[in-house]
Amino acid sequence: MRLFPSVVAGFAVLAVSAAAVAAQTTASVSGQVTILERPGETTEDLGNVVVFLEPVGASTRARVPGPTNTVIALDKRQFSPRVRVVTEGSKVEFPNQDPFSHNVFSKVNGGFDTQTYGRGKTKDHVFAMPGVYTLYCNVHPRMTAFVITLNTPMYTQAGNDGRFSLDSVPPGQYKLHIWHDRTTEVVRALTVPAHGVRNLREDLDARGYKYTQHKNKLGQVYASAGDRY
Repeated sequence: MRLFPSVVAGFAVLAVSAAAVAAQTTASVSGQVTILERPGETTEDLGNVVVFLEPVGASTRARVPGPTNTVIALDKRQFSPRVRVVTEGSKVEFPNQDPFSHNVFSKVNGGFDTQTYGRGKTKDHVFAMPGVYTLYCNVHPRMTAFVITLNTPMYTQAGNDGRFSLDSVPPGQYKLHIWHDRTTEVVRALTVPAHGVRNLREDLDARGYKYTQHKNKLGQVYASAGDRY
């Protein structure tokens, strides 16, 4: 079927108008996070800051997030990366890239335990419930990581300079969450207008942070303060 130029032009105008309306239905939220440290210390882990929005009330629209499957490698006796954000129902794989055995376990929301597995093997876990999952290795006592599992698609991690940006945010009422493993989570009310929110600033306080050695998966002190292979 042949379309006349005027009809084609009409479709083009409608497409542009629809795109303009869609663009007006969401906004962006951006800002920067800093961390207060003890005198003489500098912040080297701003990239571990997690920022997310929790809708408040039925008037705030938010799409239901699908799974965001991802990977945390076990490499050089570390979890890499140390912090991952996923949506509920997502699967995280844990490939062992070291020449010795590892294990992954957590005690949150009923917990899970991959059991010990060797080089080149991969274990995984589906994070079905929202929460902050602290991960440990039952072989290496200094290994720690975090999986932040959310039921909102509006989340991000800050850059190395602490800057963050959340796009495609429907205007409305939210709780703004700012999380870091060395500080207390900040939660505060935030109204997002149609034109968005810029230049948010938040200072987290890590001056009272002190590392505490966790127990093994049996709730006991590790047999050695060092690493076993």
